Amino acid sequence: MSAPPLLFDRTLHRQRLDRAAAAYAEADFLKVRAAEDMVERLETIMRSFALAVDLGARGGTFARLLARSPARERVGTLIEADLSAAMLRGREGPRLVLDEERLPFAPGSLDLVASTLALHWTNDLPGALVQIRRALKPDGLFLGAFFGGATLTELRQSLLQAETELHGGAGPRVSPFADGSDAAGLLQRAGFALPVADVDRVKVTYAHPFRLLQDLRRMGETNVLADRPRRPLDRRLLARAFEIYAERFAVDGGVHATFEIITATGWAPHESQQKPLKPGSAKMRLADALSVREVRVPGSGTGE
Repeated sequence: MSAPPLLFDRTLHRQRLDRAAAAYAEADFLKVRAAEDMVERLETIMRSFALAVDLGARGGTFARLLARSPARERVGTLIEADLSAAMLRGREGPRLVLDEERLPFAPGSLDLVASTLALHWTNDLPGALVQIRRALKPDGLFLGAFFGGATLTELRQSLLQAETELHGGAGPRVSPFADGSDAAGLLQRAGFALPVADVDRVKVTYAHPFRLLQDLRRMGETNVLADRPRRPLDRRLLARAFEIYAERFAVDGGVHATFEIITATGWAPHESQQKPLKPGSAKMRLADALSVREVRVPGSGTGE
């Protein structure tokens, strides 16, 4: 089997996260949004999770929000894990520096893995999901949120047009993201049972496109593509990209930026889980269940 393509420079990604750690709280609003949604989902699940991991903990948003929730009583030990040691500094509780592409957890050792806005930087997302599923105990839960394909579409288009105009061609400067319609399928292929995925599309208004770039820097979400253009984003290129951005994506008071958050839920398989019925196993005809009269259409394959 061939290795997955190298999309991201993970060493550079860690360095960018280290750089962002000090000011991360100034731009963690998307992390907060995703973590709030995840905690709300946990509140509806009436069971306990003795050992949990927050994968890609960053500034501790998930742990902080969980501590304020009734769901915290059902979560035992929570290990905060991140690629960046700087992101984990200054907090109490179990913390672990790790690479999401090479998880150190023993098979069947965890009850819950939560991950908010971190896994989209893995070179092999399906492989990372397989590792998570293996680390979970039977009937263990995975809750994950990551950026989807519509994220930063305005910035992507503006940079592409500007660089094409000025240099006669353009390279990738915004990361590719997973398609929201594929998320449940990714979990299923990774071996998860009962996979569910939904999409939250967020429009953020900025006074100027430069403010968006500042937030991306504070988030540690700047370009770390392995084949990123070596030509720097100089002032001339940025100025033209900002002009295009303002022309094409203006709103009252500034410009908008799209962020698409895909939230996916899956369970490690267990014999107690609900199974889909086999075809033809229904005990009642659909017409009887709906209390309607069935009408056969000639030529529909009924023999008439």
